[in-house]
Amino acid sequence: MANSLILLKLGGSLLTDKARDKATRPAVIARLAREIAGAGATGLILGHGSGSFGHTTAKRHGTRSGARTPDEWRGFAEVSVAAQQLNRIVADALADAGMPVFSLAPSASAQCDDGALTHLDLAPLAAALEHGLMPLVMGDVAFDSVRGGTIVSTEEVFAYIAGRMPVSQVLLAGETEGVFASMEDRRVINAITPASWERISAGVGASRGADVTGGMAGKVRDMLALTRAHPGLTVRIFSGLIDGAVTRALAGEAVGTLVTC
Repeated sequence: MANSLILLKLGGSLLTDKARDKATRPAVIARLAREIAGAGATGLILGHGSGSFGHTTAKRHGTRSGARTPDEWRGFAEVSVAAQQLNRIVADALADAGMPVFSLAPSASAQCDDGALTHLDLAPLAAALEHGLMPLVMGDVAFDSVRGGTIVSTEEVFAYIAGRMPVSQVLLAGETEGVFASMEDRRVINAITPASWERISAGVGASRGADVTGGMAGKVRDMLALTRAHPGLTVRIFSGLIDGAVTRALAGEAVGTLVTC
């Protein structure tokens, strides 16, 4: 395993049209796969959001809040299937680009306590890295000791990994160029720290389309918490719709918004 790991998330808003049910962006997915393959980055763990696959289904069934009734458990299963459908599409694109991709569904081992991820088996992920494979995780359903069932976002999975493995960077490739000052003011904020977030948080909006995991504001809050817990770690939020942006981010170039403690 590499001494320093990079976590790269391909956002659901990037891979799909979140305003339409189960609508992918095939050309974008193929280009991203080629950029990742061409970057030649070592110690890379990939993740992806659920976009108009898992989020739309989860919103319809209220899965984030819990699964208790037979109908809610059926919804839980439907969200799992939807997330895996997109995972297969992403994995196939990465394989077509020549990457030794190895999918790992968090739901296979994840345990939550009232929405908080408390356990995830990382041994298969570590073994995949050890043998030169590229692990691919995703936002997924999980069993929960309080709620019965819930959803864990890719960012929550990344946070769990970062707390137990030597992660130096988290790269979040989405639809927007970074974090905007407000929905009206489309200037990209170059850097966000805990102190500056207090001043600007009110202006940062939610995501376009269905999103059961908090949108952009929730993403920034989660990433600030992650950098506070691991001071040497940095996060970048940027647009994967810009050709070459993923390549530049993997090379360590300044793209989008930097989140740091």
